[in-house]
Amino acid sequence: MNELPSTFKRVTVWLLVGTVLFLAVQAWLAERQKTRFQVQGSVIELRRGSDGHYHWPGTINGQAVDFLVDTGATSTAVPQALAQRLGLPAQGRITSSTAGGNVTGTVALADLRLEGGLAVSQLKVVALPALDAPLLGMDVLGRVSWQQGDGVLRIDLRKPG
Repeated sequence: MNELPSTFKRVTVWLLVGTVLFLAVQAWLAERQKTRFQVQGSVIELRRGSDGHYHWPGTINGQAVDFLVDTGATSTAVPQALAQRLGLPAQGRITSSTAGGNVTGTVALADLRLEGGLAVSQLKVVALPALDAPLLGMDVLGRVSWQQGDGVLRIDLRKPG
């Protein structure tokens, strides 16, 4: 009489199995994220993400962001909505040539800090309306030595010789 119905027991077991599986996947994803970014002295290693891009965590004016490293971009670019939310001071308008064609955006000033120790103050960035994520361009990458191979981007923070 005090025994729980068998349906309730089965549902409880499946909920527990689902919870354990969910937690295991979350732990695996967290560990994978940690190994994508490593710092050893002045050398930073970025491992290509599952989306095919290199991601470099950092901040823009103190706001945490995940930069996509774009070695084909001349300038660092941010989504226009992010620039507005951060109150980045506009310096004028610009037309940029992107993979999707020409787009008009705003030039703004921003302070960037990248994990591993790279910081750039008052960088001119381009705020673009249709951009999904911040792109780290050659205006920042040109300040360091870097090489790419086997799914790893190695960045040496010491100035190129």
